Amino acid sequence: MPESSKTYEPSRVETDWPTLLYDTSRTGGQGIRGAKAPEHVRWHVRMGSSVRSAPVLRAGVLYVTSMAGSLHAIDVEKGRQNWQFQAAGHIHSTPSLSGQKVLFGCDSGKVYAVDCNSGKSLWETSAVAEVWTSPVIRDGVAFFGSADTRVYAVDVDTGRKQWTQELGGRVYSTASVGKLHVYVGCGDGKVYCLDVSSGKTVWSTATGNGIDSSPAVAGDAVLIGSEDFFFYTLDANTGSVRWKYETGLGISSSPAVYEDLAVVGSKDGFLYALEIQSGRLRWKVRVSDVVTAPPVMGSGVVCIQSGGTEAFDIGTGSLVWRAGLGGAVQSAPVLTADAIYVATNDGEVYALE
Repeated sequence: MPESSKTYEPSRVETDWPTLLYDTSRTGGQGIRGAKAPEHVRWHVRMGSSVRSAPVLRAGVLYVTSMAGSLHAIDVEKGRQNWQFQAAGHIHSTPSLSGQKVLFGCDSGKVYAVDCNSGKSLWETSAVAEVWTSPVIRDGVAFFGSADTRVYAVDVDTGRKQWTQELGGRVYSTASVGKLHVYVGCGDGKVYCLDVSSGKTVWSTATGNGIDSSPAVAGDAVLIGSEDFFFYTLDANTGSVRWKYETGLGISSSPAVYEDLAVVGSKDGFLYALEIQSGRLRWKVRVSDVVTAPPVMGSGVVCIQSGGTEAFDIGTGSLVWRAGLGGAVQSAPVLTADAIYVATNDGEVYALE
């Protein structure tokens, strides 16, 4: 594509957003952007195919995957594509960034590491079935689950498998990885805690149905939703249920954590803010007919993509602003100090400011 004569403005501050919900603690980028509503579209790019994953951001470049099996690197100032990489299958996986690498999985079962600057493949590794989860990177190891019922740990530099652990069902839940443990939901309805070094099961806790929701960890609490309509808080050390809260339908949305609150969407169309210690409902607000996308946090607001992109006051749940762009099934916005980046089911990517 032709280069624009417009240069990148040094005064423009873009905050890196390297993985699903900003970081492995699923804080959703809290405090990055205030309650100011976007006023116009800086640019928009057509992907040519539906986007079901969330974008990630590094050093002024937005990385977006599409159902056509392509990974796109977009210059956020120019709205121009730097490069495109073609994978072997449809992509539902949200990319993760590690140094100069961008990692993601695809429906063929392959997981790729691609050079952030050139778009060239650095390595690939394979599961036996589709990988919808986002690779989670910690201490030079990438962890991901697959529909083949396994969780994998691979070396970030080489893609070489360090361990593989078989669970009791398909894994569409993106893991939360701490220093000692990997926490992940499973299609067999259980939440698993695995040893980070060996993959061996430390504990598992059953819910009443399958789990697609990705867990968040706040202190010694594991927070996760289930298709059994309940949102759970488990003891991170033992797996015991501290409390659970019933919504109107199943929960595939992943929670975001803000101070003492966990915020999560339900297929009943509501967004719930629950106190982490007690499980008490702080507020709930109707967003749309169905909510499956994860929320993200700004400064004093929680943002969610559904029919559009909406921001609610984190303290009260009252609507702060709504943008008609950004309808999504699984995607989540990327928030920075001066822009919001959203990808849609229709294959459009927008920079709102």
